[in-house]
Amino acid sequence: MKNEVLKTIKENNMFDFGDKVIVAVSGGSDSICLLHMLNKLKADLNINLSVVHVNHCLRGAEADLDEIYVKEFSNKLNIPFYSKAFDVNKISEEKGVSSEMAGRLVRYEYFSEIKNALGANKIAIAHNANDQAETILMRIMRGTGSEGLIGIDAVRDNIYVRPLINVTRKEIDEYCEKNNLKPRIDKTNLENIYSRNKVRLELLPYIAENFNKDIVNALIRLGENLKVDNEYVNKVVEKKFITLCKTEKEKVIIKKEAFNEEPAIIRRLIRKALSELLGSTYNFERKHILDIIELQKQSSGLQISMPKNIVVYNNYKDIIIKFKEIKVFSDNSENTLSLNKENFLYEKDLIVDVEVLDCKQNIKFSEDSYTKYFDYDKINGNIKVRFRREGDKFKITNNNKEGKKLKDIFINLKINKQLRDKIPLICFNDEIAWIVGYKISNRFKIDCDTKKILKIKVRRAK
Repeated sequence: MKNEVLKTIKENNMFDFGDKVIVAVSGGSDSICLLHMLNKLKADLNINLSVVHVNHCLRGAEADLDEIYVKEFSNKLNIPFYSKAFDVNKISEEKGVSSEMAGRLVRYEYFSEIKNALGANKIAIAHNANDQAETILMRIMRGTGSEGLIGIDAVRDNIYVRPLINVTRKEIDEYCEKNNLKPRIDKTNLENIYSRNKVRLELLPYIAENFNKDIVNALIRLGENLKVDNEYVNKVVEKKFITLCKTEKEKVIIKKEAFNEEPAIIRRLIRKALSELLGSTYNFERKHILDIIELQKQSSGLQISMPKNIVVYNNYKDIIIKFKEIKVFSDNSENTLSLNKENFLYEKDLIVDVEVLDCKQNIKFSEDSYTKYFDYDKINGNIKVRFRREGDKFKITNNNKEGKKLKDIFINLKINKQLRDKIPLICFNDEIAWIVGYKISNRFKIDCDTKKILKIKVRRAK
């Protein structure tokens, strides 16, 4: 198993010399195996390890015992340990999402928080070959495209790494037993109340028993084959993008000739054009791509709006993808917002709704990126809105005393340079609390002690 993990690490260039690596450890067999293995390899790889654990507060005393176990395990290995508890059921209810999704959100937010606090380079996650097979099967059932069938990336964003992605759950259990690691058992993983658990406990075993006993490896081979095919198609798209598309200051032009290409090519060209502008295609679905293809068939001058402040229009059969026109402000002015009313700020092209809510109220939390909620009692001074200024810093957590340069955050979020001066900032007194549409400071987040909630909704005046 050690050789398999080393092979996976080297083939995917997971670590660089001297990397600081955060290992996400729940206490189960997968993550304990990962931590134990990386600790064995850390000298050879020349990496430094820290452990991060999230207590989801879903299993009462059992969850607390998981946290204690991981802490003691980390201490035995002389590895720094960091943990935090989140009431996932409460967060799930507040955000109107499943407890699975709420758990994932808080985990990755906390991983990122610790990464920033420690100046770490990588976050190691314990996904394994069985997780890969389950993911591919679930995506098949959702009707994903070929890129989705590749499954879980061994490395994502050059931050999240998965050294166990080619190791089966059986091999992991055998490793834990051989090394007397005694991992914790999460009994909820044995209940078929979640979609993934149903796939793991019912569907895959049924397929293995009735159709293909080697279904896990068959699904992994499917992902590997499609990965090879997608890499080839994407190389073709890269070459065609150079001749069929043109990137300018705040827009990408897809020439009409591009729409004579095969559907597999033009769809990817559109996705690449969106990625060139935004840094990713997050929030863009198949229907958006098809809408753009349909728009190209229509009359010149027609346009459609897309997510992330994007507009697409037909210019004599060329398709132009660009940011919506927004005023650029250079006066560095700020406006103090009034409570429990709509604040009309036409000079900033904004309307900001500010409302104080009592936690006892039956609050229906919005998932809109332009509506956020804060602990009202944590706020000192006036509530203001403005645009960025030279030297602005954003304090992500209470421990982040100096704050991080707003410019660096924009770069990490891959926000187009021309858009950065147009993003509203909500400030409590003189401290930035919300980069509207992108990120809020954990310093003002609601928690189990919150009594009053400040709801802020930002929208364009036109």
